[in-house]
Amino acid sequence: VQLVESGGGVVQAGDSLKISCVASGDTFDNYHIAWFRQVPGKEREYISAISRTGMSTYYGDSMKGRVTISRDAAKNTVYLQMGSLKPEDTAVYYCAAPTITPTRWSYTHEYTYWGKGTLVTVSS
Repeated sequence: VQLVESGGGVVQAGDSLKISCVASGDTFDNYHIAWFRQVPGKEREYISAISRTGMSTYYGDSMKGRVTISRDAAKNTVYLQMGSLKPEDTAVYYCAAPTITPTRWSYTHEYTYWGKGTLVTVSS
């Protein structure tokens, strides 16, 4: 499966932003999808995941309470709605898909497919 992120950009602190991850090349419903982010020089950080069916969602501590993950099967797309953005949220945001259900959603090594990322810059 190929994953392509979009929707990043420059926003002001306190703004909201919705980024997208479009999947192609395989049956969308076969894959759980997760969002991570990475700042240069730091490890990739888990944000959220959504099950194949969309019935289950999971959130890490990094942005909990400020993000909502969702998926639209008709558009082969997973979204990450982010709110109350802070300058420290500036990062490249990636979506990823595992081939099997991860032992832990935050384990980057358990994800097989990755997009190239979309840059989100939050100015103060």
